[in-house]
Amino acid sequence: MLKIIEGKEKRPLKIVIYGPEGIGKSTFASKFPDPLFIDTEGGTSNLDVRRIKCSKSWDELLLIVKEIIKNPTICKTLVLDTADWSETMCINAVTEKYRKNNIEDFGYGKGYTYLLDEYTRLLSLFDELIEVGINVVITAHAKPRKFELPEEQGAFDRYEMKLTRQVAPVIKEWCDALFFVNYKIYVVTTENNTKKAQGGKRVLYTTHNPTYDAKNRFDLPEELELKFEAIEHLFDGQKKQKKEVVDPENISGMSAVIERLNKMIGDAQVSEADLQKVVASKGHYKEDEPITNYSDEFITRWIIPNWEKIVKTIKNKKGEQ
Repeated sequence: MLKIIEGKEKRPLKIVIYGPEGIGKSTFASKFPDPLFIDTEGGTSNLDVRRIKCSKSWDELLLIVKEIIKNPTICKTLVLDTADWSETMCINAVTEKYRKNNIEDFGYGKGYTYLLDEYTRLLSLFDELIEVGINVVITAHAKPRKFELPEEQGAFDRYEMKLTRQVAPVIKEWCDALFFVNYKIYVVTTENNTKKAQGGKRVLYTTHNPTYDAKNRFDLPEELELKFEAIEHLFDGQKKQKKEVVDPENISGMSAVIERLNKMIGDAQVSEADLQKVVASKGHYKEDEPITNYSDEFITRWIIPNWEKIVKTIKNKKGEQ
């Protein structure tokens, strides 16, 4: 029997942001709901964000994404910073696998075919993130390419993602929105009848133009100010979770989150040791680590959302129903 779904479906978004170096792509991405960065080139060092460093191994990058899929409460948005550096990691993995010095050594474009197949694995994992409720944002640098139209004289620069011609189109097709970020320059005529450039405002371009690649599926204006508020409505109420602020005057010296966890343990009629075993089995903390040393973030993002499963696991191990 056919299952027909009518109307719009709300799901996490797949966003790509590219532009010149230093324009603020990572800063813009940091404003997305509850972001976690995979930092492949050290570009987030000056940002107050959560990050996982990954600058060398392609296999490590894939493993990180797989672990996040298994722990979907760890963030609401995963940011890959950047696509071009991750592609370099992918190229290195392909050439090492087939014992080639570089991607051109394969001949007849075969190396780029392997590259595309391998990079598509990452995009497939990103699709799994979407399925478990996590937005995916990819940042990339821009590069100008000389573009000529057959019927026109002369040529002009066209901005594209700084990626190979095999991977760039696949990423563009995969995403819901491809945003191009650049400075908007105005040319004015002075009193001396000379031309002068003014401005420098940072702008987010959302639709295709002969001088740059861009697209969106949300009927956005062609041009927006580079502020998250301009696209915030796309996330339909997704908000950053605020960190729990612990009252230094708390008489017990214990955070409200730990107190809540202790109450949950008592109500479920399990022990602290039972919980420690489950946490250790998942690789989060050592088994002898007191729960008072668990971070509030870990408790609110992993233990509490998975509490029913945790209790069920404990009681199954004890032979209870």
